[in-house]
Amino acid sequence: QVQLVESGGGLVQPGGSMKLSCAASGTVFSINSMSWYRQVPGKERDLVARIFTSSDTATDYLASLKGRFTMSRDKGRYTVYLQMDSLGPEDTAVYYCNAKYYSGTGYTILTDAWGQGTPVTVSS
Repeated sequence: QVQLVESGGGLVQPGGSMKLSCAASGTVFSINSMSWYRQVPGKERDLVARIFTSSDTATDYLASLKGRFTMSRDKGRYTVYLQMDSLGPEDTAVYYCNAKYYSGTGYTILTDAWGQGTPVTVSS
């Protein structure tokens, strides 16, 4: 199994920046991709960005971000970051780290792991 631990959330003023981190542990060799999602109460969880283990470049950025967020990974490949710039009140949400990893006999079943979520509040 894969476990995820997020850090870095909190309160930030409009126009400010914040960086989130997510560290994976467990059967990390089976991870296919890692992603950031965010969720506002009463709404669906939205994909913010994704990065595949085989790549150094994040993809699938949420269109409404307009280039303000950047997802990256460390050289060890199993810690990912989300750099958030020019934050606005619309970015207030709980941010979740996700990993899709293979499990089961023969590691053929793609399974989701989720972090505990870290709240980000953009307010003056």
